[in-house]
Amino acid sequence: MAKLNQIIAVEKGVKSKAQQELTTAHHDLQKPALLSGISRTYQPKDEEGEQLPPEATRVQIQAEGVLRATATALTRLFDVTATKDWANCEARADVTVDGNALLREVPVSYLLFLEKSLTDLYTFVRKLPVLDAAESWALDASSDAWKTEPVRTIRTKKVPRNHVKAEATEKHPAQVEVYYEDVPVGYWTTVKFSGALPARRVNELLERVEKLQQAVKFAREEANASEVVDRRVGDAVFGYLFAQ
Repeated sequence: MAKLNQIIAVEKGVKSKAQQELTTAHHDLQKPALLSGISRTYQPKDEEGEQLPPEATRVQIQAEGVLRATATALTRLFDVTATKDWANCEARADVTVDGNALLREVPVSYLLFLEKSLTDLYTFVRKLPVLDAAESWALDASSDAWKTEPVRTIRTKKVPRNHVKAEATEKHPAQVEVYYEDVPVGYWTTVKFSGALPARRVNELLERVEKLQQAVKFAREEANASEVVDRRVGDAVFGYLFAQ
């Protein structure tokens, strides 16, 4: 008895071959010359007349024969596809993570959906915002966000000062140079907040997604190893369609 994964493996080839044969049959039936034949004989008007050989062209394609050949080619495809689709309804497996069955008796079609969804989810989790590693963060319950310890910094203000380069004399005024001096005028106390996630949390989430991805793949392989019952539907379909 065949297994589901074996049926899946041959389905593509069967489909390709059937498609080629159907295309060839379709093209052949569009060529009137292949479907036409003729037989001509010549009889002179009298015995002394010119004798001409008979002419004949055989019919190369019989439409009914093409229908039979097409039915034969497609019957295999119909049977293989039916066997796969019926088996997909019945083939199931548990998704097991760390020895625990997270999901039980999951059909193959849903396992395929899970595989695709988890690939997208892995990309999403990998792009989650991460807290700046240069800061020290603590969870603040009141704001439901991460925050840093308060950092106090001095606020300064530039105050002009005068520097006398030369004292005043009877002939010349004093030479004074103006410069600015940074003078402390207050203090800033800064606390940073962030809604991002610690790198540890993001790594844990990625690990869980990867574990579930592996579990789903194993489950799919297990389900695809299920034995299948050959389905014979092609004869019924084409027995009805092309019956005379």
